[in-house]
Amino acid sequence: MKREPAVAHQFYPGDPATLRSTLERLIPSTATKQKALAVVSPHAGYIYSGSVAGETFAAVEIPKDIVLLGPNHHGYGAPVSLMHTGSWNMPLGEIQINTVLAQTLLAQTDLIEPDTLAHRFEHSLEVQVPFLQYFRPDMTLTPMVISHLSFKACQEVGETLAEAIRKYNKPVLIVASSDMTHYESRESATAKDSLAIHRLEALDPEGLYNTVLGKGITMCGIMPTTIALVAALRLGATQARLIRYTDSGEASGDTNQVVGYAGMVIS
Repeated sequence: MKREPAVAHQFYPGDPATLRSTLERLIPSTATKQKALAVVSPHAGYIYSGSVAGETFAAVEIPKDIVLLGPNHHGYGAPVSLMHTGSWNMPLGEIQINTVLAQTLLAQTDLIEPDTLAHRFEHSLEVQVPFLQYFRPDMTLTPMVISHLSFKACQEVGETLAEAIRKYNKPVLIVASSDMTHYESRESATAKDSLAIHRLEALDPEGLYNTVLGKGITMCGIMPTTIALVAALRLGATQARLIRYTDSGEASGDTNQVVGYAGMVIS
């Protein structure tokens, strides 16, 4: 399968030249880069969250091979849906699926299923890709779309991912795609999101999962983020650092109904 863009011209510019100039504006050129195991990056339209994503990706060394985890907004496909073959046709060029890493994942657990339906219309993964392509035009992609899972299932997928990356034996960056609190006041969103961010900073995946679900925090990518944190810990992570937090009110001016955005680096 060749996946075509689902949200070009909506969430981000579909014209390659316009997209590249937009990325150049959103990505700081002076950032100090560090090696990382995982990042958490938002997935709204670039006008709202692109600066957070740009700063986050600029803060890390981007390897060739990317595992991209995002929430399922449409309900199609398998609970943990892996596109395991083919390519993505994006405005900045075609990207190959990393079939070696994908097959390693599929061989290790029945929780991860080969599926393309969940990927067809999903924006949470797609909006991350131009930022990654900006740094690594030669990138490969191992993309997973994830629905609601128990913590135990998140833990199993995360441990499986860590083991697959270890077997692959090359640098891999895990990208968890997530926005934070949705459609609450800035005051409420900031207070709730800080609880989740503190659990991330404490490298506490179960605490993060329980806090988000228990406190009613509408962090859409809680499952991908939990999985990424579990995997990163298995791969030796010792630190999670907040790069930037903001909300949609910064762009819209409306602070009564905001969506929160956090960029984090796990190393």
